[in-house]
Amino acid sequence: MDRPLSQDFLVTGGFTDVGSVKVGHFGRQSRGWLTGTTVLLTPQGSVAGVDVRGGGPGTRETDLLRPENLIQKIHAIVLSGGSAYGLASAQGVMEFLEETQSGFPVGQDPAWVVPIVPGAVIFDLGRGGQFTNRPDPSFGYRAAQAAKSSNRSVGCVGAGLGARSGGLKGGLGMASTQIEGGHIVSAVAVVNSIGSVIDPDRGLPWIESATRLRRPNANDRRTLREHLSSQLAPSATLSQSLNTTIGAVATNLRLSKAECTKFASVAHDGLARAVRPAHLMNDGDTIFGLSVGHGDLVVSENEPIFNDPIGRPALLNKVLATGADMFGQACTEAILQATSAGGMLSYRDLCPSAFRDLTDDR
Repeated sequence: MDRPLSQDFLVTGGFTDVGSVKVGHFGRQSRGWLTGTTVLLTPQGSVAGVDVRGGGPGTRETDLLRPENLIQKIHAIVLSGGSAYGLASAQGVMEFLEETQSGFPVGQDPAWVVPIVPGAVIFDLGRGGQFTNRPDPSFGYRAAQAAKSSNRSVGCVGAGLGARSGGLKGGLGMASTQIEGGHIVSAVAVVNSIGSVIDPDRGLPWIESATRLRRPNANDRRTLREHLSSQLAPSATLSQSLNTTIGAVATNLRLSKAECTKFASVAHDGLARAVRPAHLMNDGDTIFGLSVGHGDLVVSENEPIFNDPIGRPALLNKVLATGADMFGQACTEAILQATSAGGMLSYRDLCPSAFRDLTDDR
């Protein structure tokens, strides 16, 4: 049931719209494999924070992102399948960055660097058929090697390959928008959630999507409800309830580590709006906040609101609220752009009538 997606339904916003960041994917989908790794590459260094809300996280190098700690910039973020085993993929990203002398300097020789590479993983073990097939350092290296500033691939790519969401095929989604002053806020999400992005009664996402949708017909809604009922029954296996939504929000405005941490924290509001329920004990929900640009958090000296002590928090509030919106949008697009794989049926295949041209009713 896998098939290419119509260009009419591809999202237009990408995580790399903020600039100064590249995205790369690598995965395997055959002979017992259904997993992958996604790398957010910022070789010149970016300020970052993180907020972990799920009860079962799998993370790497998150303590150093605390505002009071030494390191001020990171050089990549790894999002990967493979559960805790998949954290090994970050080693490959470190090797790639070391080759380009990108990292925290620890000596007079420019080659003496330690790349700072935080990461988070989802549980997708065994979804391709072989439990031992999971990302290793080569996945991270090849994803970093493939990273591009124009990469807008979504759906079943990278860390989204083996994702499962609320009884449907999960995936990877992106979204971005522009706020006042021409500043950009973007998000990337890998949705592998216990909760669902789709309202089973309406047959549509909980939040409005950038993808043009119509309400599915009665037959598709009935098929969807029956499928979800069977997938989420009490007899469902433990592995179907080991889940996580991970990702990042970014802006091209200059934020501090503390502000990036708040950025990540508020983005969880978007996750909770898009995925219901979220942040449960078997989730590992983790979001990173990135400041990848050099623009100060002001708009203009000619605008009085930005000349008083309230000005900076006012614009920061806009960035935070938009980050939540974009993360919720990215979660939604992850499910809408996914295609069936590994025995997991996608929303697109269960509710094809939702993707019909909206002019069909005329």
